[in-house]
Amino acid sequence: MNPPPPFPRAWRARLADAHWQRQTIGESGADVFRIEAADGALLFLKSEPVAPLAELPGEIARLEWLARQDLPAPAVLDQALEHDRHWLLMSAVPGRDLASGPFRPAEIVVHMADALRLLHRVPVATCPFDHRLAHRIEDAHVRAVAGLVDESDFDDERAGWTALDLFERLRATRPAHEDLVVTHGDACLPNLMATADGFTGFIDCGRVGVADRWQDLALAARSIGFNLGEGWTAPFFERYGIAPDAERIAFYCLLDEFF
Repeated sequence: MNPPPPFPRAWRARLADAHWQRQTIGESGADVFRIEAADGALLFLKSEPVAPLAELPGEIARLEWLARQDLPAPAVLDQALEHDRHWLLMSAVPGRDLASGPFRPAEIVVHMADALRLLHRVPVATCPFDHRLAHRIEDAHVRAVAGLVDESDFDDERAGWTALDLFERLRATRPAHEDLVVTHGDACLPNLMATADGFTGFIDCGRVGVADRWQDLALAARSIGFNLGEGWTAPFFERYGIAPDAERIAFYCLLDEFF
C-alpha cells in the first residue's frame, strides 16, 4: 500500500519505493505500519494525533531510556511533529511475537518468565517513569471521566459495567503494598519477541515504568491462560520464581481495563 498522507517530508527519500502494511493487532489508538524499505530494512512507523493524552511522546522517551539500559527493544531511528501528528520511525525487533510465532507452549512460558525477570532486575532508581498506583489510579479516573475507556471491551465478568462503576471497584480493591520493579506495563504475549534462539526484545513499550511487579505478572498470566490454556500459568510462575497471588492478579487485570 502507499504511505499514509500527509507524511513527514524528511523521511520521504529514505522510504521511497518501500512496501507498507498497516498493522491491526493491539489496543493502541495510534496508526502503526510495517515498512519494508527498498534496501531490505524492516522498519515500523507509529503516528498519533497531537492531543493532551497522546501516548506516543511517552513511548519515544521510554524506548530511548531502554536503549540506554541496553535492554532489547526497537531503536528510535527518527521522530517528527508534523501536520498536528506525532511520528515515530523505529527499527524492527528480530523474530516473531510470542502469540503468533511457531513456539511451543513450554518455550513461550520460559521466554515470558525470563524476559520479565531481566526487566525486573533493572534498578528502580534508574527509571524516570513513575507508574505507581497513586499515579495510575488517577490516570484511570481521568480516562474514565474523559470517555476514553472502551466499555464494550471489558472482560466478560464485567460486561455491562460503566467505567465509573469499574473505577469504584478499583479504589475499593487497591492493594496496601506495592513490590516495586521496572515493569513493561502491558506484558502480554504479542508484546514480546523471540526467535528459535530465545527472547529478542520488548515491543509496544509505552507503559514502561516503576510499578508493582504484579502489573506485569498479572497480565502475563492472563495472556498465557487465554492463548495457551490455564494449565500453563503454573509453569510460568514456577519459572519466574514466585507463587501466584489471585488478589493482585485480579486487581491489575481490573486496572488494565482503563488503558
